Amino acid sequence: MEQSDSDLSVPGEAASDPFLIGLGARVRTMRAVRGMSRKVLAQTSGISERYIAELESGRGNVSIMLLRRLADVAGVQLEDLVADPANQPKDWVLIRELLMKAPPVVIDDVKALLAGRPLDRGLPAPSIQVDRIALIGLRGAGKSTLGRLLAEQLGWRFVELNREIEQNAGFSVSEVFSLYGQDGYRRYEQAALARVVAEPGPLVLAAGGGIVSDPVTFERLLTEFFSIWIKTSPAEHMSRVRAQGDFRPMADDNGAMSELVTILQSREALYSRARASLDTSGARIEDSVQALLRLVRNYCAAGCPYVARNRAAATNDALCGGSWPTQRDRI
Repeated sequence: MEQSDSDLSVPGEAASDPFLIGLGARVRTMRAVRGMSRKVLAQTSGISERYIAELESGRGNVSIMLLRRLADVAGVQLEDLVADPANQPKDWVLIRELLMKAPPVVIDDVKALLAGRPLDRGLPAPSIQVDRIALIGLRGAGKSTLGRLLAEQLGWRFVELNREIEQNAGFSVSEVFSLYGQDGYRRYEQAALARVVAEPGPLVLAAGGGIVSDPVTFERLLTEFFSIWIKTSPAEHMSRVRAQGDFRPMADDNGAMSELVTILQSREALYSRARASLDTSGARIEDSVQALLRLVRNYCAAGCPYVARNRAAATNDALCGGSWPTQRDRI
C-alpha cells in the first residue's frame, strides 16, 4: 500500500540542507543508471511519485525505513544513498562488492597489500581477450543488429546476454524484472556472463544496456572482452525502441524522452570506459557494420596491447596480423 506524503516528512529540517540536496542527487542517479522512471520506482517501492520527485529535488525529508525501501527496489546498498561519495575511496562500490564475494584467501591478500606486507604468492597479470568483443550501450543503439552482422563477418559466434538470461530463468526479461526485481535480474545477468566467459572460442557479445549499473558484472565484462560502446542520438534511441515495441522500463510514462536523456547522461561516464566507441546516428546498418569492423581491425593493427588469455597463438596471429577470418573463409 502506498504511503501518504504527509507521513514522510520530518518537521524542522531545512529545505535547502546540503545533505538532502546530495541525497536527492544520489537517488536520481541511482534510478537513472538503472533505467527506472520515477513512476516505475514509485510503483515498485510503494512510495508516491510526488514524494520521490521532492526527494530528488533536495526538498524532501526522508526516514531511514523509506530509504531502505528505495535501495531494496533498486538493488543497491543503503549506504550508497546515505554516504557522501566525496568521502569514499575511488571505486569503493566495486571494491566493496568484490570483497563481499571474495574467498578468505583473497581477503588475506588484500589485507596484506593494504598493510604494506608482501604477498605469499604472485598475482596474474591482467589481460583482455582480443578474440572476444562485447558491445555495450543503451537499447536502441543497434548492439544486437550490429553484433549479429559483425559475428557473421568474422565467422564467430554471436551471443545476446539477455537471451542467455531468459534461457536460464525460463522467463522473458520483462517477467524476470516483474518476478525478481532489479536485484534478481542483476544476479541472473552476472551468472549468465560468467557462463559465457567460461565457454571456449571467439564470440561477439551484445550486453544489456543496464549492465553498467552492477559494478562487479561490468568490471568483469571490461576485463574479459574488447568492449565497444555503440551509441546514437536520444531521438534515434527512442524511435528504434518504439519500433521494437519495447518500452521497458518507461512504459506509460509521458516523460519518456526526458527519462531517456537522463539515463544516457547518468550512464555516459560508465559507457565511456569501453575500449572504443561507435556512433550510429544517421548511419545505414551496412555502413555501421563496416565501420565497426574497421574499428576492431585498427585496434589490432595498433599492436593488440591486450593479449588474449588461454587462447592459441594461431588465434592471435589471425587477429593481429593479416586478414580476419570471415564466414566465407570458413565455408
